Amino acid sequence: MAGMEHVSPLLALLIQLVGVKGAVWLYFVIIIVLSILVYNLGFARKLSFGKNIVIYVLMIMGSFILLILSYQLPVVESLFVAAIVLGIYRIRRNKKEAESE
Repeated sequence: MAGMEHVSPLLALLIQLVGVKGAVWLYFVIIIVLSILVYNLGFARKLSFGKNIVIYVLMIMGSFILLILSYQLPVVESLFVAAIVLGIYRIRRNKKEAESE
Protein backbone atom coordinates (compact mmCIF):
# COMPACT_ATOMS: atom_id res chain seq x y z
CA MET A 1 0.00 0.00 0.00
CA ALA A 2 1.22 3.46 -0.81
CA GLY A 3 1.99 5.72 2.12
CA MET A 4 2.53 2.87 4.60
CA GLU A 5 6.31 3.26 4.92
CA HIS A 6 6.02 5.37 8.10
CA VAL A 7 3.69 2.98 9.91
CA SER A 8 4.73 0.12 12.17
CA PRO A 9 5.16 -3.09 10.12
CA LEU A 10 2.65 -4.99 12.25
CA LEU A 11 0.06 -2.25 11.86
CA ALA A 12 0.67 -2.12 8.11
CA LEU A 13 0.07 -5.88 7.92
CA LEU A 14 -3.16 -5.59 9.95
CA ILE A 15 -4.37 -2.75 7.72
CA GLN A 16 -3.85 -4.91 4.65
CA LEU A 17 -5.69 -7.84 6.26
CA VAL A 18 -8.72 -6.19 7.91
CA GLY A 19 -8.80 -2.58 6.72
CA VAL A 20 -7.91 0.61 8.52
CA LYS A 21 -10.75 0.81 11.04
CA GLY A 22 -10.55 -2.86 12.04
CA ALA A 23 -6.76 -2.75 12.24
CA VAL A 24 -6.77 0.22 14.61
CA TRP A 25 -9.27 -1.44 16.95
CA LEU A 26 -7.39 -4.74 16.84
CA TYR A 27 -4.10 -2.94 17.50
CA PHE A 28 -5.70 -1.13 20.45
CA VAL A 29 -6.92 -4.45 21.91
CA ILE A 30 -3.47 -5.99 21.44
CA ILE A 31 -1.87 -3.07 23.29
CA ILE A 32 -4.39 -3.39 26.15
CA VAL A 33 -3.88 -7.17 26.48
CA LEU A 34 -0.09 -6.92 26.39
CA SER A 35 -0.09 -4.03 28.89
CA ILE A 36 -2.23 -6.02 31.32
CA LEU A 37 -0.01 -9.08 30.84
CA VAL A 38 3.18 -7.08 31.51
CA TYR A 39 1.59 -5.45 34.55
CA ASN A 40 0.50 -8.80 35.99
CA LEU A 41 3.83 -10.50 35.30
CA GLY A 42 6.04 -7.81 36.72
CA PHE A 43 4.31 -5.22 38.81
CA ALA A 44 0.99 -6.44 40.20
CA ARG A 45 0.37 -6.65 43.93
CA LYS A 46 -2.54 -8.20 45.80
CA LEU A 47 -5.15 -5.45 45.77
CA SER A 48 -8.87 -5.27 46.41
CA PHE A 49 -11.29 -5.72 43.52
CA GLY A 50 -12.14 -2.00 43.38
CA LYS A 51 -8.51 -0.95 43.21
CA ASN A 52 -7.87 -3.47 40.44
CA ILE A 53 -10.77 -2.03 38.44
CA VAL A 54 -9.35 1.48 38.81
CA ILE A 55 -5.90 0.30 37.70
CA TYR A 56 -7.28 -1.51 34.65
CA VAL A 57 -9.44 1.46 33.61
CA LEU A 58 -6.43 3.77 33.88
CA MET A 59 -4.37 1.24 31.94
CA ILE A 60 -6.95 1.23 29.14
CA MET A 61 -6.89 5.03 29.05
CA GLY A 62 -3.09 4.99 28.91
CA SER A 63 -3.22 2.43 26.12
CA PHE A 64 -4.86 5.06 23.95
CA ILE A 65 -1.71 7.17 24.25
CA LEU A 66 0.38 4.10 23.42
CA LEU A 67 -1.85 3.53 20.39
CA ILE A 68 -1.08 7.02 19.10
CA LEU A 69 2.64 6.51 19.69
CA SER A 70 2.58 3.06 18.10
CA TYR A 71 1.98 4.43 14.62
CA GLN A 72 5.69 5.18 14.36
CA LEU A 73 7.25 3.51 17.41
CA PRO A 74 7.49 -0.25 18.09
CA VAL A 75 5.15 -0.21 21.10
CA VAL A 76 3.51 -3.60 20.53
CA GLU A 77 6.81 -5.25 19.77
CA SER A 78 8.35 -3.74 22.93
CA LEU A 79 5.43 -4.89 25.08
CA PHE A 80 5.77 -8.37 23.59
CA VAL A 81 9.48 -8.53 24.44
CA ALA A 82 8.79 -7.21 27.95
CA ALA A 83 6.15 -9.91 28.45
CA ILE A 84 8.61 -12.61 27.36
CA VAL A 85 11.38 -11.33 29.64
CA LEU A 86 9.06 -10.98 32.64
CA GLY A 87 7.56 -14.40 31.93
CA ILE A 88 11.01 -16.01 31.92
CA TYR A 89 11.88 -14.17 35.13
CA ARG A 90 8.65 -15.34 36.79
CA ILE A 91 9.24 -18.97 35.75
CA ARG A 92 12.84 -18.95 37.01
CA ARG A 93 11.81 -17.29 40.29
CA ASN A 94 9.05 -19.84 40.88
CA LYS A 95 11.40 -22.70 40.04
CA LYS A 96 14.01 -21.36 42.48
CA GLU A 97 11.39 -20.96 45.22
CA ALA A 98 10.17 -24.52 44.64
CA GLU A 99 13.71 -25.89 44.90
CA SER A 100 14.37 -24.07 48.18
CA GLU A 101 11.32 -25.59 49.88
